[in-house]
Formats: sequence, structure tokens, C-alpha cells
Amino acid sequence: MIPAKHPIRAIKTILNTVLREMDGQFEEMYGVTGRPSIPPERLLLSKVLMALYSIRSERQFCERLQYDLLFRWFLDLNPDEPVFDHSTFSQNQERLLHHQVADHFFAQVVWFAQAKHWVSDQHFSVDGTLIESWASLKSVKAKEETGDDDRGDGNGWSDFRGEQRSNETHESTTDPEAKLARKGDGREAKLCFAGHAVMENRNGLCVLFTVKPTVGAPEAAVAVEQVKELNARDIPVATFGADKGYCLRPFVEGLRQQGVVPHPAVSVYRRTHGIRVGSKAYGVSQRKRRWIETLFGWGKTIGGLRRSRYLGVERTHAASQYITIMSTANLLRMARLLTDPPVAARA
Repeated sequence: MIPAKHPIRAIKTILNTVLREMDGQFEEMYGVTGRPSIPPERLLLSKVLMALYSIRSERQFCERLQYDLLFRWFLDLNPDEPVFDHSTFSQNQERLLHHQVADHFFAQVVWFAQAKHWVSDQHFSVDGTLIESWASLKSVKAKEETGDDDRGDGNGWSDFRGEQRSNETHESTTDPEAKLARKGDGREAKLCFAGHAVMENRNGLCVLFTVKPTVGAPEAAVAVEQVKELNARDIPVATFGADKGYCLRPFVEGLRQQGVVPHPAVSVYRRTHGIRVGSKAYGVSQRKRRWIETLFGWGKTIGGLRRSRYLGVERTHAASQYITIMSTANLLRMARLLTDPPVAARA
């Protein structure tokens, strides 16, 4: 029933190898007492399907799993086998969070790409994006407020026209870790988290992704820490491309201290800090670093990256949502590389 050239077949081939490498970790997650639960492998594969097919909730996924043969084949479910309940699905996700399975899964996907020589081991790019929080703006209250607010209509709404609100004086009662942020001048402020991604420049695969608060974790500082993490994984970074928001002294000096050549886009309003903007390598980095926007674009329009379904930075990062979305974006590109490798690789 599934076409032989369907890209999901190549994705499943890759995932079979990835999950086989994670067998030891899955064995630790299986309980020896209690009722049977959903295998963690199926939980991960379900998250991949939810990102691939833009499924917004566990309830909707379990409903579709009831009648979709492709979904059943992908999860190795027989056509007449009963599916799991959405409440059980949500409850079992706590095991993925407790064992940090999503991070290991992402690392194994990157390892598979490295084994195929699809990942550059020298040239990388970095960028950040805003992820809307599940909390709404009506949950933003002054920190000194106590008791019920009777200024609204009974549904939490209140008229805050002309009121100055900032992260120093206000916070969300639903998700205090979400902070007010905006994408640029003249744009509205929203409760957000910050997603930071590192992409290798050979095939545009994401090799590192983390979610941080929008306040207290500047993009430049997070990027320097990500370079340190790549070096700790024996990935020698040679150049690091970025947009003009990273053309700052802490970013440039932090990379040079680690022996990395910084390639941020320069701004006419800022000092270049001695960046060689005319070099050939700089031009290549500036062309390649724009590719990272396609990861964010696919993740937000298809994968569900635009808004979090969880509260807090840790759950937003590790509850197998955003890490799995970036893993799925990698899998889509890797499936194309697996079925139609570049000419140089074929030669």
C-alpha cells in the first residue's frame, strides 16, 4: 500500500539503525512490574510522525493511528492491533523526559549522518529563533499583585492599554519562565522562549539545538557555549557563520579564544572587530548560513515549532517536541541523500 519510492521508507531505514544503537538505553526504561506500557521506541517514532504530518496533539494522533495504515506500518503495528490511548501516550512521555531520550535520539541521528560523511567537520553556522509559549498574554500580571483581579470580565481579561509592562515588573502566572520578547522594532511582544540551532554547512543538517530563556541567555553567549560543546564532542570547528545580530565583541573574542574564525555578517552601525569580510571563506559562510532559516521555516510551518505545548524551558526543550522536530528535519534531508546521493559522493 505504500509506494516503494515514498520518502518515509528511507526515513524508516535510517531510524532502524538509530534505534538499534539506543537499545541499551531503552532496556533501562522498561519496567519489571506493573501493567504493560507503550514501548519508548514507539513513543519516539510517534513524535517523528507528528512532526512529519503536522499533527497538533496526542489525541489527534491516536485517532489517526486507528485508521491510517502508513502510521501502523511505521510503528510496526498490525492492522487489527488495538492502538494506545492518548492519555497513556501523554503519561508515558515522562519517561522520555526523565531519561533525556530526545537528546540521545538527536545525537544518534547526527552520528548516522557523520558516519555517511554528510556532515562538515569544520564549517558551521548559528542562528536563533523565538518560540511562542503556551501561556497567553492575559496571564501576564504585575509581580506585586496578590489576590484575584476583578478588573476583567471573569475570564482573566483586563484592559492594559497605556500600561507599561516589562519582564522586570510583570510575569506570567501560567508559565513564569516565559518572558516577553519581540522579533523587531514595531512588532508586538509575546511570551516566548529562544531556540538556538547550529547547522553544518555541507548539507544543512542541524547538529545542535537548545532552548533557552529569552532573558539572561544572549545569543552570542549561547553560541560560544555551543562551540565549546562541539569541541567537547571532538568536532573541530574552523569557521562559524552568523547574521549581523552576532557581530558583537563577546561573540568574536569568545570564538577566537577557542581557535575558531568568526564569520558574522557585519553592520554599518557596528565595529567589525577585525573580521576579514573580503575573504573567500567569509563569502562562502555568508551564503551557507542563510540555509539555517529553512530549518526554522519547516519546523514552524510543518513540524509545530512555532508554539510550545509545554510549560517551562526544560520541558519545552526535552519533552521530545523541539529536539524531535529538529531530528525530523534532519531525517527528511538525510532520506533524500540516502536515495539520491550527491554526484561527488557517488563518484
